[in-house]
Amino acid sequence: MAKEKPRKALQELLQRPGNQLCADCSAPDPDWASHTLGVFICLNCSGIHRNIPQVSKVKSVRLDPWDDVQVEFMAANGNSVAKARYESKIPPFYYKPTFPDCQLLREQWIRAKYERKEFIYTEKQEPYSAGYREGLLWKRGRDNGQFLSRKFVLSEREGALKYFNKNDAKEPKAIMKIEHLNATFQPSKIGNPHGLQITYLKDNSTRNIFVYHEDGKETVDWFNAIRAARFHYLQVAFPGASDVDLVPKLSRNYLKEGYMEKTGPKQTEGFKKRWFTMDDRRLMYFKDPLDAFARGEVFIGSKENSYKVLEGLPPSTQGNHWQYGITIVTPDRKFLFACETESDQQEWITAFQKVISRPMLPQEYAVEAHFKHKP
Repeated sequence: MAKEKPRKALQELLQRPGNQLCADCSAPDPDWASHTLGVFICLNCSGIHRNIPQVSKVKSVRLDPWDDVQVEFMAANGNSVAKARYESKIPPFYYKPTFPDCQLLREQWIRAKYERKEFIYTEKQEPYSAGYREGLLWKRGRDNGQFLSRKFVLSEREGALKYFNKNDAKEPKAIMKIEHLNATFQPSKIGNPHGLQITYLKDNSTRNIFVYHEDGKETVDWFNAIRAARFHYLQVAFPGASDVDLVPKLSRNYLKEGYMEKTGPKQTEGFKKRWFTMDDRRLMYFKDPLDAFARGEVFIGSKENSYKVLEGLPPSTQGNHWQYGITIVTPDRKFLFACETESDQQEWITAFQKVISRPMLPQEYAVEAHFKHKP
């Protein structure tokens, strides 16, 4: 019976507001806890806490024995109290990961909060909030696919991220304007747990670069430094906008990626397998997922502007090896795609519907016009 009493008390604590979601990634129904920090967490985050034993000691709420002192500590603290302490000074641009995010983002967030106490002592935020950052990153070569060490410089004053092929080079190999910069973690695509995909626009076409750093903290600091630069750029560009309006625009994860088959505008060329990336209203296709440039880009507008997505292909279609078709109708032409499985087809249709059902913003009309004038 003695064991049941603490367990029952813990179950009651889990029902308190704030304790019903993981303190670190907001996953529902946490059933682990750090009895040194006083937070309730999910199984995945408990694994990360185990790697910082000097700060956090974890137990299962249901399976491990608890003593009265530990339960009292949990009662006196809990997720809301811990949040007020460990998250008191988070900059608005800092990316707070949730459970669907990659392991690296979640791990560095937990270490930043409890181990480095970055959101209690603001001077510890210098690496990503100073407005200037330089350092070496491993960058994938465009032609041979080898990763080579390159110097990167991010300067808010210059409004750009640059990289140099040699450390002492005077001229950068590329200048990426902060206005068009995006960064998204792609560990499985890049084949490295710290892999980051950075994209920018060059002559209104998307250019990809793939980078990583052996130290996970460095990679996440670069990511948040890019978000900080974007935040400060947007504050100047949209002086009336609130933080809540600007934060979703700092970086984007892709709506969907994967292989589909496509055919050309005459639909007589046969179907070719290509890697597709849906980035907001840009549908891009590549021969290889790690190509620097897209082979082509399609603008996906809204239903008010005569864009629509249809399940299946026109009856006369030939040459597709995969059976699950999708037709995208634009004001100019139809685009035909084929998916390998029905679930792939449904996921792509959902992604397209999401974009098509959203009315176009004034600046998106300008982007659409660019696409129409592309060769």
